Amino acid sequence: MTVTRPPIVGVAAAPGIAIGRWAEVGRPPLPAARPIAPAEVAGEAARIREASIAAAEELREVAARVRGEGHEEEADIFEAHAMMARDPAIVDGAARRVETELIDAVGAVMNAAQEVAASLAALDDELLSARAADVLDVGDRIARWAAGMSTGSSLDQPAVVVAEDLPPSVTATLPRANILGICLERSSPTAHAAILARAYGIPAVVGVTGLLGAVRAAGPDAEIALDGTTGEVLIAPDEADRARFETLADAATLARAQDLEEATKPATTRDGVEVTLLANIGSPDECEQAVALGALGVGLFRTEFLFLERTTPPTEEEQVAAYRRAVEAFAGGVVTVRLLDVGGDKPIPYLSMPREENPFLGVRALRLAGDRPDLFITQLRACYRAAVAGPIRIMAPMIADAIDVETLLSLADRARQEHTKEGIPFGQAELGVMLEIPSAVLTAASYFDEILFASLGTNDLLQYALAVDRGNSGLERYRDPMHPGLLRLVRMAVEAADQQDVSLSVCGEMAGDPVGALALVGLGIRALSMSAASLPAVRRAIRHAESSQLAAEANAATSDRSAANARSRIAKLLEA
Repeated sequence: MTVTRPPIVGVAAAPGIAIGRWAEVGRPPLPAARPIAPAEVAGEAARIREASIAAAEELREVAARVRGEGHEEEADIFEAHAMMARDPAIVDGAARRVETELIDAVGAVMNAAQEVAASLAALDDELLSARAADVLDVGDRIARWAAGMSTGSSLDQPAVVVAEDLPPSVTATLPRANILGICLERSSPTAHAAILARAYGIPAVVGVTGLLGAVRAAGPDAEIALDGTTGEVLIAPDEADRARFETLADAATLARAQDLEEATKPATTRDGVEVTLLANIGSPDECEQAVALGALGVGLFRTEFLFLERTTPPTEEEQVAAYRRAVEAFAGGVVTVRLLDVGGDKPIPYLSMPREENPFLGVRALRLAGDRPDLFITQLRACYRAAVAGPIRIMAPMIADAIDVETLLSLADRARQEHTKEGIPFGQAELGVMLEIPSAVLTAASYFDEILFASLGTNDLLQYALAVDRGNSGLERYRDPMHPGLLRLVRMAVEAADQQDVSLSVCGEMAGDPVGALALVGLGIRALSMSAASLPAVRRAIRHAESSQLAAEANAATSDRSAANARSRIAKLLEA
């Protein structure tokens, strides 16, 4: 008899509904580390280097196949993994372990990979901590080559794939026709397995605590149902549950069609105030969905993807190609490129940045220009070259005051002069800043006459204004950007921008929240940038609203006692 179990809630990672039998996917365990004699050291070290070469070549073959299927950005993941397979932190680290610990190649590789992965997993940055799984995946592949074992997994019939975690290379190499959905006990939405699931259109839920124990208890013939939009997971669903999930699947299909149909409608309030909706992207591959859902340009192009998971900085040519792809995708819509934003919490081997006690208050983003101006000069040169193809804005993060703006202007001037001297064609690009440090808002009048635009990064602005570590679960009540203190900072920025004719937008998560978006419009913001998935709901909220009413309520919210009060005030306008 099938026993229905209560739902488990995980973290939504890739939208869609999946229902079917479950299949646990994994690789046979590696042999335990074997003690060796000193005479074996040279041979084991050589075995490590041979295995790393073989693993790198195999990963390049995976990249070529994924690229051939039309997934350029996902192919780059495996190109990066191929470079990681030759990374000295793993290969040389393993060779040292063979010599110092007198263990065989397999054990040494996994020990080295686990040490690198542990340092990444401990970081207070979701994107980088998620890369720990990639390091372990690559280390596992090298170790399997060293052990003479298969590096693949199999799935011979359609099923919902379950696992503790799923290495990205397994996600890419399993037969996709048989993957109904993916459900993982660990992992995160920013891990490469989730990125690949979204690219391939596979529903996925991650972080499902107790998943493996629950499915094993249900038995091999039990079904699993998951909602990749809400994170709900049901094991052994009954007929009523199946019917509900099938209804959800139909509703999701209709909602997607409605979103696409409404994408061409302007985000204009009922009394005629027009708001420009833009997209936040992390790579050029995200442009297609953003355009389809009606984004008129890019308000935030996070460029860190170009700099991570490699042993040398990206070349100017690589950067030009990436920025140009985004410019061409929007065919005349402006693309706002944020300059590199890394610091002591984001270890990049070729930057050699010292570990800092408090990296969020340390040498990061444009503050790195003092020691590494070359990084920003190359990036600025690439932006100016890409501007030949269409409008580009260049935005500097972590600006605190007018002196930081001087640094940006100086670097940009140097990049243009170099192009002129070298006879390289380049276009014009507007220069601007992110307002994410309170002092940048408080002193805006001292430098706004030197720039053309600014964008409020409400995520960090809230963190710095309220002294809140966004990763600390004990500070939940402080994490709502509807806090009256933050609303006041937004209003101050709007007033300063109006006085000096600076174009002002918001690119933080607040812009993608319908309640937050209405508050921002009420405070005078006329351009909002968000993830593509948030565009339809924000557009509908704006089209339903009256700007005069938004202005009255948003300004009143700046005097409310709490974020909860302010949110409730604006939320009522959505219900009207």
